[in-house]
Amino acid sequence: MKVAIMGAKGYPYVYGGYDTMIKELGERLVQKGVQVRVYNHRALFLEKPRFVNGIECIYTPAIESKSLTQLTHTFFSMVHACFSDVDVIFVVNSGNGPFGLISKIFRKPTAINVDGLEWLRPKWKGLGARYFYWASKMATQFYDQLINDSDEMRRVYLELFKTDSKVIAYGANPKENVGPEPLKKWNLDTRGYFLIVGRLVPDNNADLIIEGFLRSNSSRVLVVVGDVPFSDPWANSLKKIQDPRLVFTGYVTDPNELAALYSHCYCYFHGHEFGGTNPAMLKALGYGCAILALDTPFNQEMLQNGKHGWYFDKNPASVKQLVEKAEGEADRMDQLRKTAQSGLTQKYNWDYVADQYLEVFKELAGR
Repeated sequence: MKVAIMGAKGYPYVYGGYDTMIKELGERLVQKGVQVRVYNHRALFLEKPRFVNGIECIYTPAIESKSLTQLTHTFFSMVHACFSDVDVIFVVNSGNGPFGLISKIFRKPTAINVDGLEWLRPKWKGLGARYFYWASKMATQFYDQLINDSDEMRRVYLELFKTDSKVIAYGANPKENVGPEPLKKWNLDTRGYFLIVGRLVPDNNADLIIEGFLRSNSSRVLVVVGDVPFSDPWANSLKKIQDPRLVFTGYVTDPNELAALYSHCYCYFHGHEFGGTNPAMLKALGYGCAILALDTPFNQEMLQNGKHGWYFDKNPASVKQLVEKAEGEADRMDQLRKTAQSGLTQKYNWDYVADQYLEVFKELAGR
């Protein structure tokens, strides 16, 4: 069986959640005897080997602009795949929903992982939001199998688009805690800081977490890991806040440094609002963090309705209250850390995830 995968930056380019999924899934499928082809964004790869770790890499072009790069890359990739001998086409990102029409014309079996509620994200205002809503609706009509990564997102698609989907979660692996040495780079001490990890975009709510934390009486610091890859007024306004209890690290690309930041934080803040299964939350569970999460149906599902974390409402006062409560109940935070990895149930295991995708691909190829 030959499977083509497209819609992300490529392999083995690991930057975001989709790129990680393609790496973890593609390598496991190869081990199971599947011929895997990944469509890589040509401009991101200086070297362009045809095969990497048994995965065939095709380097397709794109119209390089902020709003068109990803969509045009998938368009060219879809056309190429439809003229090839692949048995199944797997696409990620609901923005690529309309391109399912091409594969339908060529009668190529397809699956799409639609991810989060892109049309609600603040960065897609006006036309962008309308496009993502329309594209998500088109995904339900043009692709043979719709895949969501959480039960709650399945419910949303049923409610909005009257279309059922198969739930296959995003994978994660429990991690070994690393030593505190990398923390010296930012003058941090074990359990001496709260942590945020994620892009500095409004829907991750770093602004209200920062405001609530700075209102609190905590003597710890708040470490903000992440940035945006372009100049952004909203992100810049956050980074201009001057307070000794606030540390912005920017991007942390060294995996050992990132592991140390997760492993030794007092609590991990998760403010992501519109996604399904979130990779940063899975990492926090994997590294044994005490988690304070925005109260959304997606975060409730991931933390098993409070078994593996506490929740705050979308306002600074709620964040302030939760910070002070967490500081006053150190034993409860210790208990959350000890049980965090048990939150990575079988559905979040990459081997199990790959087996589920393989079942889908076999069923599609057999049609």
